[in-house]
Amino acid sequence: MKFMKLGSRPDTFYTADSVRAVTCEVSSDLIIQVKGSRYLLHKFPLLSKCLRLQRLCSESPDSGQPQIVQLPDFPGGAETFELCAKFCYGMTITLSAYNIVAARCAAEYLQMTEDVEKGNLIYKLEVFLNSCILHGWKDSIVTLQTTKSMALCLWSEDLAITSRCIEAIASKVLSHPSKVSLSHSHSRRLRDDVSSCNGTESMRHKSTSKGWWAEDLAELTIDLYWRAMIAIKSGGKTPSNLIGDALKIYASRWLPSITTKSNGHAKNKKEESQELSDSDSDSASEIASKHRLLLESIVSLLPAERGAVSCSFLLKLLKACNILNASCSSKSELARRVGLQLEEATVNDLLIPSLSHTNDMAYDVDLVMAILEQFMSQGQSPPTSPPRMRMIACERRRSRSAENIDFEFQESRRSSSASHGSKLKVAKLVDRYLQEVARDVNLPLSKFIALAEAIPDFARHDHDDLYRAIDTYLKAHPELNKSERKRLCRILDCKKLSMEACMHAAQNELLPLRVVVQVLFFEQARAAASGGGNGKVADIPSNIKALLKAHGIDPSSKHPPPLSTTTSIHGDDNWSVNGLKTPKPTTTATRNPTLRMKLAEDKDMDNITNDENGRAASRSKGINQPKRMLSKFWSTNKGVTGKN
Repeated sequence: MKFMKLGSRPDTFYTADSVRAVTCEVSSDLIIQVKGSRYLLHKFPLLSKCLRLQRLCSESPDSGQPQIVQLPDFPGGAETFELCAKFCYGMTITLSAYNIVAARCAAEYLQMTEDVEKGNLIYKLEVFLNSCILHGWKDSIVTLQTTKSMALCLWSEDLAITSRCIEAIASKVLSHPSKVSLSHSHSRRLRDDVSSCNGTESMRHKSTSKGWWAEDLAELTIDLYWRAMIAIKSGGKTPSNLIGDALKIYASRWLPSITTKSNGHAKNKKEESQELSDSDSDSASEIASKHRLLLESIVSLLPAERGAVSCSFLLKLLKACNILNASCSSKSELARRVGLQLEEATVNDLLIPSLSHTNDMAYDVDLVMAILEQFMSQGQSPPTSPPRMRMIACERRRSRSAENIDFEFQESRRSSSASHGSKLKVAKLVDRYLQEVARDVNLPLSKFIALAEAIPDFARHDHDDLYRAIDTYLKAHPELNKSERKRLCRILDCKKLSMEACMHAAQNELLPLRVVVQVLFFEQARAAASGGGNGKVADIPSNIKALLKAHGIDPSSKHPPPLSTTTSIHGDDNWSVNGLKTPKPTTTATRNPTLRMKLAEDKDMDNITNDENGRAASRSKGINQPKRMLSKFWSTNKGVTGKN
């Protein structure tokens, strides 16, 4: 760090009875009051260099007594005034990046210009500032930090000290580190990094050396940091990923509490209100306001390029926005950016606490839904991908098959918009997210279904994770009635369940019985189809055979026979099917109640909408509509029961 010494005389200032004076043979004839400090000085050395003091003394008549001058608004306070006074006496003073701003503002206040005396303080300070301070990296940052003082802020702006420091910092960031005058410790660390680099390690250190400036800038307050980053970005030479890394460092430096709170676990609102009541509400509100300003400033500095910052960091900022109640524009911008790279997120990233007082949900599902809609809308434009309802309204006379073809075509366009693989990842992500939020007893069924249906069919290769989420939701919401459970299970495609999932679903008492029957039927149909048309059925695992036999299905048959649903199915909360025992044959006493229950549901099954049957028919070639097949099964079962 650079410093400059002026003057050669020793310091003879002393304190007597709370008054600062100078040891001198001549008695003092000037009393200067600077805020709470009082100085006994002499007119000649001060007035010969300070034009302002000349004018103030000339305005009051000479009464033979020491003249009193009040300087209540002196920039920098008594300490800085004393430094200027020592310069006037020719005493030795030391200037550095820590006090040059205060000295420069004080010299301007006292009007210590070249018009008063050649080589005055303003001239010497400007030379030192421009030739030394602004040429050094650390000196520039320290000087910029000192401009933030309340007493010096306006003076620094008027004298362009703040803007000159920011320009100097930006120019150094845009230059190669070897051309920048760094501090001794920073330069040595950078040389050590460069000298120790080789092979793969050199790439890591190369990236670090490019962002050498980020940690030092993180010491600035948000308003100065914002101006410095704007100057750096306007230079156009700094890669967007380095800008993103710098913002991440700054956020972690100044928002540590937000990082702690944003760990993916929603806090109990009663606990939060208790914490607020225990703390000072005024100070808490002031801190929250500062954090909110800081957060919104960081959002405004985010690079426009996709991938400049990680999706995880964006979601942490979004969680902070919820906690601090940031502006809607900041939330919308972050949600838009997250939607552009949602495939990079994790389930923990998406668990954004809900602090809304309008509902008691643990997580902000609406915000995740908005992010998901943004992700799904990528690559679409209204002329080429109109909504299906608008298309149907405009072309009412077209056949349903033509509509289905157009709908599938538009789905293929959406999936091919440079994001098909991403949508497969997001589908997995959403299903696992649903498993977490399904535990929330306050999560409405409509929101769960809406989030699940936001994923297109082609993006889910299997429905195992979705089934887990449905099973979790049913366990957390035992109050659901029969129609609500049917509505929930309507989003599940039984043909896309794995064997393990089928085994669990077949024994799940929480599922509607119709779903259990479909699971068993499709499992046998899949096994029959895998026989390759040679009249032989593929080898079915023993546990599946046991369940099929328990429901009256012959697993050795090429074609699935009528399903017997007269067996009571017992639930099993465990996913593992290892060691599953073959169910014992049920007695007539236990078969009749189940049969009566099944016949009672027969009427409900006939009320299933045609849309559901259409979806099931389009998903399984060679299999008739479930409604018709099940009607045949019921009639056959009744006949068999009658014979027995």
